[in-house]
Amino acid sequence: MKAAFLTGHGGNEVVAVSSRPKPAWHPGEVLVRMRAATLNRVDLYMRDSGAGITHKLPQIMGLDGAGVIEEVDEHDSLLAPGQRVVLHPGVTCNRCEYCLRGEDVLCTSIKYLGEHRDGTLAEYVSLPARNVFPMPETMDFAQAAALGVNHLTAWRMLFTKARIQPWETVLIFGIGGGVSLAALQLASLVGSKTIVTSREDAKLKAAAALGADHVINGAAQDVAREVSRLTGGRGVDVVIENVGQAVWSSALKSLARGGRIVTCGATTGDQPAADLRRLFIRQLQVFGSTLGTLGEFSHLLNFAGRSALMPVIDTCYPLEQVHAALDHLESGTQFGKIAVMIGEE
Repeated sequence: MKAAFLTGHGGNEVVAVSSRPKPAWHPGEVLVRMRAATLNRVDLYMRDSGAGITHKLPQIMGLDGAGVIEEVDEHDSLLAPGQRVVLHPGVTCNRCEYCLRGEDVLCTSIKYLGEHRDGTLAEYVSLPARNVFPMPETMDFAQAAALGVNHLTAWRMLFTKARIQPWETVLIFGIGGGVSLAALQLASLVGSKTIVTSREDAKLKAAAALGADHVINGAAQDVAREVSRLTGGRGVDVVIENVGQAVWSSALKSLARGGRIVTCGATTGDQPAADLRRLFIRQLQVFGSTLGTLGEFSHLLNFAGRSALMPVIDTCYPLEQVHAALDHLESGTQFGKIAVMIGEE
């Protein structure tokens, strides 16, 4: 089968698009013929070094994806050959204490597609049936693929960690990136007021068109001061951020008393000043979050099927142009997801 895979670490020269062995199907698994995947920042990390992530080379890239079932257990009551499906990228042991209590995303031996095992930038993927879900009928393959990482991450941040309410206000840093855009869409759909930041006016204009109530240019405006003005001096109830050190101070200063901040990344550094006095005097809550559980993914997909949720796709590339797709992601100029199309719909 054709696949995009890592032969080493460095730049695009270590990313090959060539033939790899087709995965064997085993009972209890589902063999999926892939139609689309979307790129994530970890794809660049795995290409560049993969440091700290146990993996073997060559390894097929890609975390999320959507496709069509090729083979499945004959008596599976939920899945059937020819069915359009979307994948959860975390393969767990299903027996540790975290899996048994429904927090499988904390599994002590979780293995992510494209990180610890072969991923989705291939014509075929085989993985446990519990990781395969029917696609929302309203979406195409690229849109459905985008749900598996960014929208699932945002879902857990907003609804499991922050427990956001319709009458609350949420501040979302770095609009244009996948998780931030997903958070904007989800928060808006449940009725929460949204404030978003970016250093680029074009992205702020696009976010406003997507439903953001207020926009702040972090390069030209003091974010915390502008949030105070927009909220009548109160601050926001929830902050969603994945930027890290560069925005941490502004994020904490933007929170109302008793507010919650949820972080899922640290692209600008992971050692910000803690500002402990502000934390305890204002009784702020800080949550870390990564991806989401199988149960949360099921909830997200049910919500997607009953709402106007439609992931934003910036650009689609064929698998053969994965180098150009990675360059586009690395440039940071995208607004929405960069998709890689695999085969024909």
